[in-house]
Amino acid sequence: MGKTIIRVPATAANLGPGIDSIGAALHLYLTVIIEEKTEKWRVNHALGTEIPRDEHNLMVETALKIKPDLPAHQLTVMSDIPVSRGLGSSTSAIIAGIKIANDLGEMDMTIPQQLNWAVKLGGTLDNVAPALMGQATVATADGDDAHAIKLPLPDLRVLVFIPGQKLLSRKSREALPKELPLQTAVHASSVANVLVAALLTGDWPLASQMIERDEFHEQARSQLVPELNQIRAAAHELDITGTYLSGAGPTVVTFGTSAQLTLLRAKLAKLDLAGSIRIIDLDQDGATVLTDA
Repeated sequence: MGKTIIRVPATAANLGPGIDSIGAALHLYLTVIIEEKTEKWRVNHALGTEIPRDEHNLMVETALKIKPDLPAHQLTVMSDIPVSRGLGSSTSAIIAGIKIANDLGEMDMTIPQQLNWAVKLGGTLDNVAPALMGQATVATADGDDAHAIKLPLPDLRVLVFIPGQKLLSRKSREALPKELPLQTAVHASSVANVLVAALLTGDWPLASQMIERDEFHEQARSQLVPELNQIRAAAHELDITGTYLSGAGPTVVTFGTSAQLTLLRAKLAKLDLAGSIRIIDLDQDGATVLTDA
């Protein structure tokens, strides 16, 4: 019997000023193998006791919301996406669930249809769009009707600082201001607009500057993630721009070449930050499905 392998990338969301709309896909993955039919759903994993191993697993719940009559299967799950660190671990499970429903239910859904389902089921656009499409995306939604455009990224890598402590999205959301003055909102939107235009025209020097000029959320959340300003300052000493807070935090992401990020990693190692530092590639393709006949 053939097996189906689903692979969903991690995401670095809220790319600069693109809160809840712009994100990038990273070369860290949730991998799901759909195996034989079973009487009840079985989800095999070594991801901890907090993650269900039955029909209550988020992937299975997602799949069944889309197609309730799916036959139960055994799933084997592996992931190198850290949980509750602002790298889209929940999003990857939602996207995997959509792919499971699409495959087992023979639904033949398009990417726009899958995107609409992801939004309907509670995924945030800056996570679900890059997870589905790869590279970077800018997206919007009117209710459950979502639209996304893929944004090209240069041949760069990212340095990610992943703090040892989790930061719950709820706590991070509570830190945000409830209102913004109109003048601030207009200027913040203009920065995001220029970021998108710079990426579409291949002007990375300008794009990397705009990434660091968010006025929507980073100032409020930087109190929860003090490493953001430390890493940005260290990067500037090496003439590297393009550092931002991923998602609701606490992961901090910096774009750069391999040579630049190697120097930055060495510099940050001297600061003895409480967390791990990794240099990883960007994902180009988004979620993939491979059937092994």
